[in-house]
Amino acid sequence: MPADSSRPGPGRSAVVVGGGIGGLAAAVGLHRTGWRVTVLERAPEPREAGAGISLLTNAQRALDLLGLGDAVRANAAVMAPGGEGLRLASGRRLQPPADPAFLRERGLSLLVLTRPALHGLLRAALPDGALRTGAAVTRVVDQGGSAVAFHRTPEGEQAVSGDLVIAADGAFSAIRSALWPQVPPPVYSGHSVWRGIAEGVDSAAEPGGSTWGRGLEFGRMPLGGDRVYWFAVANTPEGRRFPDEHAEVLRRFGSWHQPVPALIAATPLGGVLRHDVFELAQPLPGYVSGRVAVLGDAAHAMTSDLGQGACQALEDAAVLCAVLAAQDDIPRALADYDEQRRPRSQSIVEASRRMGELKLTERPWQLLRRNARMRRTQPRASQQGLAMVGDWHPPALPEPAAVAAARPGEAR
Repeated sequence: MPADSSRPGPGRSAVVVGGGIGGLAAAVGLHRTGWRVTVLERAPEPREAGAGISLLTNAQRALDLLGLGDAVRANAAVMAPGGEGLRLASGRRLQPPADPAFLRERGLSLLVLTRPALHGLLRAALPDGALRTGAAVTRVVDQGGSAVAFHRTPEGEQAVSGDLVIAADGAFSAIRSALWPQVPPPVYSGHSVWRGIAEGVDSAAEPGGSTWGRGLEFGRMPLGGDRVYWFAVANTPEGRRFPDEHAEVLRRFGSWHQPVPALIAATPLGGVLRHDVFELAQPLPGYVSGRVAVLGDAAHAMTSDLGQGACQALEDAAVLCAVLAAQDDIPRALADYDEQRRPRSQSIVEASRRMGELKLTERPWQLLRRNARMRRTQPRASQQGLAMVGDWHPPALPEPAAVAAARPGEAR
């Protein structure tokens, strides 16, 4: 199969399938460590939809390795993980906020920004022409010393080849299904999430926090600029939709403690997004097949109950770029990526599932037991759990690659 005629000169090259957070991050990191990258995104235009997103310290450190940490910080608000702590719908406290001294000791914080802003920063860090939209990949072929991604265009099927293909094509990844047909597709978690951004509110006075109810959760995070990002979770039948999602959120959460009703009321009527949450219930036996590596939701789709979906995708991207920069043997580097990423990310998938089962319980006796358990939990235990997720460090880049990542203009 002839290589894509647009491939420039000698050097290592990669094809990234999917222009979401993980795929773009991997492309940026590879570009800044000397690779030529092509990103194939099936959507006709770059992704702009979305409300807010929070990035725990582990994701921030991944962004630093990729050369994007400072740019993201400049566009984000900062809050303490967990905010003011955990409350019940009445406002009664279940857990206090994390100890500020512990957070400082471990360097733990949350960056909060809008998803479109993060997407925009990732796209801006790519070289001109690297992102191709309207390119729906139909299949990937491992040719031993290279890999080829075939995609549809108005002119017919085209092929783009590289030294490897990175499959970042989302939770319902077609590439994952082709490589591991024995692994079932993602399953519905049992709950849906609404997301919105309240406008014209005093975000400086909002510490953030979470509230649990009966099969319900409401979280809030300051965005800055008189905006607060919020999310609302409920156990719902798969695929159920409401004529007015904004009104449905207000119906479910409008009687909760302030500022929950006020934030919902301050959200534009057309600004409430809704999606069902799916997870990969059966873990993949590997994240690599030949010269194809899966990344992000394609590798480990998880619930949003720990807020780690995008964070783990960024970890994937950072580790993949680091191991590929560390050695010329691509199959060996991909094996290192699988060895480093699969145990951690799959353990976080399971932890996120367990957290969702705990906080979204509905039976009265289970609610009583849940609330009693949360009140009995010592702050240090909760903080150690937070550190296990957030206090992660990516592998170091080799010195020449580290210099190139620090000077993105020279890598273009």
